[in-house]
Amino acid sequence: MDVHPEPAGASLDRRAELSEFLRTRRARLKPEDVGLPDFGRHRRVPGLRREELAQLAGVSVAYYTRLEQGNGRNVSAEVLDSIARALRLTDAEHAHLTHLAKPKHKKKQTARPQQARASLQQLLTSMDSVPAYIVGRRTEILAWNRMAAAVFGDWAELPVAERNWARLVFLRPDYHDLFVDWEQKAIDIVCVLRMDAGCYPDDPRLSALVGELSVKSEDFRRLWATHDVKEKSHGLKLLRHPLVGELSLNFEGFRLTGDAEQTMVTYHAEPASPSAEALRLLASWGADATRAGTESQTPSA
Repeated sequence: MDVHPEPAGASLDRRAELSEFLRTRRARLKPEDVGLPDFGRHRRVPGLRREELAQLAGVSVAYYTRLEQGNGRNVSAEVLDSIARALRLTDAEHAHLTHLAKPKHKKKQTARPQQARASLQQLLTSMDSVPAYIVGRRTEILAWNRMAAAVFGDWAELPVAERNWARLVFLRPDYHDLFVDWEQKAIDIVCVLRMDAGCYPDDPRLSALVGELSVKSEDFRRLWATHDVKEKSHGLKLLRHPLVGELSLNFEGFRLTGDAEQTMVTYHAEPASPSAEALRLLASWGADATRAGTESQTPSA
């Protein structure tokens, strides 16, 4: 089974990540959003001032300023909870703040190559009518079934390093065409990478991926700068498939209990819908659907 070697590389700057995350969360709030009076005074920067946020969180301005400058040393969980409430963070954002301010040392885990268990690949293979795959850290695609290849393309034809959702979405024009709402798919990918950055700031592969995408994709640079994080375990995806046209598919993500860093994602269509019939056709074509889809995107001579 293919695994990803771990190259040497720089780490993400955790202090800078903490600083920018707090600053961007504070910038999105207005005084009226949190019950503070706004006297119409000119504000040089958007959002709440540091002293207003400190007041809401019940900490001193100096303490909060140090934290926003990236110095989270010795900060308590209670203070982080207060700041999270003041900033109106979501559960995912609260977890991200905690990871940045009070990191757990996971370097040894980060260095372990990622791979899906053989039994999970067998499970995917047995799901012959449901597109499904397993994704790990850094949005790396670790395993998939025949239906996933028919819908999304045959990842077996790609080098191991290219089997990565972030690279596919930001660097491949065919994936830009595949997703009807490409912007939302791109946002979801960046949010996942941000969560990974909080959990694994010393991961050189993640740092290298972020650096590569920042150089090659203006869209990635724009979305990465927002510092948004969220977890999306289910929803609806609209696709433009080169063979069967538009697909409306519900997806579900399942964190694997044996390895919380891996998620199985499945897709299904509403029964008796045009999309269900399209999936049935793709299932009957199998690998031929992938090859035909690739050929249909190649300009004729």
